[in-house]
Amino acid sequence: MFCKLLLIILSVLSATNLKCINGPFSIKKYDQADMLQEDEDRREIFRDIKTIFAPEYRVYTNDSICSTVTKKKRANDYCRDDIYKEYDPRRDFFSKSSGKGFYENNILYRKYFEETQPKNYKTNNSTGTFLHNESTNNKRDFRQKVLNKLQVDKNFFETKNMNKNINDKKTNKEKMSTNEIWPIWHSSLSTKQIRNLQSEIMRKFMNTNIDPCIDFYEYACGNWKTHYSIPPDRATYDIFEMVRENLDKTLHALLTEKEEKSPTATSLYFQTKSFIDKDFLPHKLSSAVVKARLFYQSCINEKVLEQRGDKPLKDLLAELGRWPILEKKWKKPDFDIIWLLATLRLLNNDILIAQWVGPDMKNSKEYIVHIDQTTLGLPAREYYLEESNIKYIQAYRIFILTVAQLMGASPKTAEQDVDEIIKFEMALATIMASSEERRNISEIYLRTDIASLTLYFPQFDWKKYFDIVLGTNINLKTPVACYCTKFLIELTYLMSNTESRVLQNYVLWRFVRHRTNNLDNRFLEAKQRFYYILFGREKSPPRWQFCVTQVNSNMGMALGSLFVKKYFDKSSKTDTIKMTKQLQDAFKITLQENTWLDNNTKDYANMKLDYMDLKIGFPDFILNETLLDMRYHDVEVHEKYFFENVLTFLRHLTQIEQKRMGAAVNRTLWSTPPAVVNAYYSRNKNQIMFPAGMLQPPFYNRHFPKALNFGGIGVVIGHEITHGFDDKGRLFDHEGNLHMWWRQSSIEKFYERSQCMIEQYGQYVLPDIHIALDGFITQGENIADNGGLKQAFRAYETWLERHPDADETLPNLNITGRQLFFLNFAQVWCGQQRVEAAKSRIKTSVHAPGIFRVIGVLSNSREFSRVYNCPKNSPMNPDYKCIIW
Repeated sequence: MFCKLLLIILSVLSATNLKCINGPFSIKKYDQADMLQEDEDRREIFRDIKTIFAPEYRVYTNDSICSTVTKKKRANDYCRDDIYKEYDPRRDFFSKSSGKGFYENNILYRKYFEETQPKNYKTNNSTGTFLHNESTNNKRDFRQKVLNKLQVDKNFFETKNMNKNINDKKTNKEKMSTNEIWPIWHSSLSTKQIRNLQSEIMRKFMNTNIDPCIDFYEYACGNWKTHYSIPPDRATYDIFEMVRENLDKTLHALLTEKEEKSPTATSLYFQTKSFIDKDFLPHKLSSAVVKARLFYQSCINEKVLEQRGDKPLKDLLAELGRWPILEKKWKKPDFDIIWLLATLRLLNNDILIAQWVGPDMKNSKEYIVHIDQTTLGLPAREYYLEESNIKYIQAYRIFILTVAQLMGASPKTAEQDVDEIIKFEMALATIMASSEERRNISEIYLRTDIASLTLYFPQFDWKKYFDIVLGTNINLKTPVACYCTKFLIELTYLMSNTESRVLQNYVLWRFVRHRTNNLDNRFLEAKQRFYYILFGREKSPPRWQFCVTQVNSNMGMALGSLFVKKYFDKSSKTDTIKMTKQLQDAFKITLQENTWLDNNTKDYANMKLDYMDLKIGFPDFILNETLLDMRYHDVEVHEKYFFENVLTFLRHLTQIEQKRMGAAVNRTLWSTPPAVVNAYYSRNKNQIMFPAGMLQPPFYNRHFPKALNFGGIGVVIGHEITHGFDDKGRLFDHEGNLHMWWRQSSIEKFYERSQCMIEQYGQYVLPDIHIALDGFITQGENIADNGGLKQAFRAYETWLERHPDADETLPNLNITGRQLFFLNFAQVWCGQQRVEAAKSRIKTSVHAPGIFRVIGVLSNSREFSRVYNCPKNSPMNPDYKCIIW
């Protein structure tokens, strides 16, 4: 009834606001082929309502609690100059060279910063935030102000200058930027040798001159910066990057093993059939593993890529109506934005609106269509709304210009077109809802159907769009979940007042941007120059690593099959299942002890824990060659056609979604490749997932003391379990449905306790960049971090009671097993970051920086203070603690 009433109200509103609309309109989806490797492809849509353990940009700090700013100065009495008279951690917080900060040393960046930074810009706070609630006229004036500021020297970003400044910088002290610190996977080392090695590694990271009760992060990670520097091809370097690096090397070896190839087809399907045909469906039932290796060969062969240039992309653009920026007199009388957006959706691209097929949030057993607001070319809408970010918009503009000119665009025509693209995207940013406005899922969820959408937005031909996207004569009663009603109202108005040339330019630019990943090195260099300004990354990753990631993104199950068969330790799966059961039992004890939760809510929480679906390692089907080959039967791979291979995979993903329509949700499906370093909790499946790639040091090793395993993978397990009861997870029931199962009294007390955590983390400010952490948008991850550590330690204590004679020590490390638990937890977050990467992530990420994931959690932990004998009101043991679970 509520949904119907809301539709009526919104219909009236749309009729009022859209009186002058007389044009066609648009939509968006997630390019999953770029899912694992593209920073700009982060999505905040509700595809699988999935959380991840590792931060989106993997950016961590390397600083002391005493040099971070807090509003309440919780550690003030202990953070005195005399304690740190010979130690100033701020010196090495960011990557530096030659005794100066990286950007102070870089003439190019300094000149660029001076020319693009707003002059005489003042605000009421240190962050220079543009006020979002200003009038429409002010927003329009601000957009014009930005566009005017963008008119600077185009040659400023020339490749030769950029590369010269990057490559000529040399540090006086060469540090390690690659690692070989952990033995990979199956190792012939004995338990004693493994423990000796782990002890050596942990001691290498520690700064034992620091009192762990003053700053445990510095105690655990203080010597990291003396051994490692950030490699030029990274925006960050940390434990996660090192673990991924080891895994990538292993996968690379698997992909380059010699084996007999299947005979190459003389007549390729994609040479006779267009990728944008609705019935595009190659069928080649051959070895999935062979296809994966052929795909890698097509990516690594740069000579062929150079010979082919941008021709594959231009041919496809011709079929899509051509990219106007390449043609001064582009005209298309039959311009049809609906057809264009739907056709690009067939290639798994969402532009202007996100659209996908997935379980309904209120009925997790049913697949329905979902639509949501767009994503943008820069990491978040705030990049377009804050005047201090002009330099990033400028870099984005130069990136678009460079790509267009590489493809043959006239400089004069291109400049005007790019300015229109930027102006349109800034307008998109102003109508998007913020993360805070989208925080309450139940408030933005609206279930309707295609027929109602057609009445609600008559300017957009939804029937035509879905007929193309879903590959059938779609029923108007097909259910749709909409999360962006207000956005769609404003989007239709914006598009009706935008020229067709601008729309075609913008939509195809968003498509072109992703496809430049599949062209020759000129385009990757253009992206790298953009990333240098955006994230501080000085060079692109090595080609082999880029190609390994491409294979893992597109054929993750095939590559995972190779990995699991050769390296995965089956005992780790058994151990992790046992550990998960122990963590669930620990959480149940926490629930029993809980005094603020009512009994009915406690009972339901216990039921949700019992229903939690656990997936460890890999799906069984990848060990069955026939089933694995069938998964990729509609994929054609050729060793000389990297661009076309990727498009084939994009169509493959779309076809998977088409088959979901009308089918029941299969809760046994895996939604991530096995060979990745991360962990997940899916709210609308009530499912936790630990891929095989996560079960390696420092998170897990069967030879480790249990203290390290509980402090590593145990905390990760506890983190994901707790996500079922964080600010968003608690809204979903045991079957993954959006359903309020909490009593009102418990809800109010949850809000009180979560507010404590919001305020605690909101006090943390990164030094040098002077940007405060957003305690509100990071609260879900902070709740999970705190709960995960508590449950993991409780489970470890229970294990110790049952194994009193176990050897829980490491050689040459004079600390107890309980202390080892907390040390390994903290060292997971050792690392460094570049300034620009730090600025980017703190604005957009739902995860706190690594230092605060350690300091924030441990300062709330009574168990930690007891184990390390921290005095009351010392920095790591404040009297007032924020505790939820």
